Amino acid sequence: MIQLNSVNKTYADGHQVLKNLNLSINEGEITVLIGPSGCGKTTTMKLINRLITPSSGTISIRNNNIAQMDAIKLRRTIGYVIQNIGLFPHMTIAQNVAVVPRLLKWEKAAIEARVDELLNMVGLDPTIYRDRYPSELSGGQQQRVGVIRALAANPMVILMDEPFSALDPISREQLQDELVRLQQEIKTTIVFVTHDMDEAIKIADTIVIMKDGEIVQSGTPEQILRHPANDFVKSFIGAKRMQSMAAEPMVDDVIVENPAIIHPSRGLAYALKLMEKRKVDSLLVVDNNNQLLGRVSIYQILDYLKQETKLVSDVMMPIKHSVSVGTSLSAALNVMNEHQLPNLPVIRNQREFIGLITRGSVISLITDLYAVDATGGESHAVH
Repeated sequence: MIQLNSVNKTYADGHQVLKNLNLSINEGEITVLIGPSGCGKTTTMKLINRLITPSSGTISIRNNNIAQMDAIKLRRTIGYVIQNIGLFPHMTIAQNVAVVPRLLKWEKAAIEARVDELLNMVGLDPTIYRDRYPSELSGGQQQRVGVIRALAANPMVILMDEPFSALDPISREQLQDELVRLQQEIKTTIVFVTHDMDEAIKIADTIVIMKDGEIVQSGTPEQILRHPANDFVKSFIGAKRMQSMAAEPMVDDVIVENPAIIHPSRGLAYALKLMEKRKVDSLLVVDNNNQLLGRVSIYQILDYLKQETKLVSDVMMPIKHSVSVGTSLSAALNVMNEHQLPNLPVIRNQREFIGLITRGSVISLITDLYAVDATGGESHAVH
């Protein structure tokens, strides 16, 4: 979705804020940039909507180099939410939310419908709030309006620069929950800057940890908590967070990353050969985009093997049970036990196939975590 390639930013006084930055931001996910003050996270975000320009390197959105795009048109396709909200005090809530759709010359009826839809989405009754002014709302309510204003024109990207940091803890937690819920509903690409690790862990699909203008580590919250890249990341995360995470393994820790898969367009004879080669009695069916489509078993193939025109897509069965990345291992095991499953697919973004967990991979994790003596007694945990 968004690619930053070899990006450098040096100011006139010689201070280099970003150093050969390479970053990929996935479409439809929340990517959180985090790090100490001055690490370059806000600079990185501002480069995306050309509030500032890189000294060298390229930035592209959906394979379009933004340096070759009209800056004003670009910004109208990118929502922007800041810490101080930035609502126009002389405009009503409805007028604030409608700013970009009006600039894009939407029809009046479409604008009004969109305003009401978004207010309802964040629990602000349009009949009560659309004609109020920002000063008549609480801080949390104003920030909700700031978020939906960024969503109003269906932007391809939303940039959020520490949007909740000025709120009280209760409002902040509510807004974090609201953002995660909205993201699951609308699947917009969000780049979120924060200095709060707990916030990053709670909302992020991907966390990018920065220091001195460079990326120190990036990955899912679980990957970073379990496998910090160095002492800086460990200190930034904090020992308590790592300890609490270590107590609850995730499916990410036991994924079999090269399971037996087949494409739906292959014939049944090939499927049978593949089962024989991989020593399995079923195959997972995925398309060219790695989307999980179903499962085909030896029994289905044998039923139709004499029909030479039949393809895997003709006989495959839907997947009834799967888990998403970041699911706790205990929850996944409950699903496997309840439905007597020998294995369980792991997916991301509803259908993207990541891998498989099996009873064997679970046992391997347990034996890695715990050293067992010859008598069968647990001797010590391996850290």
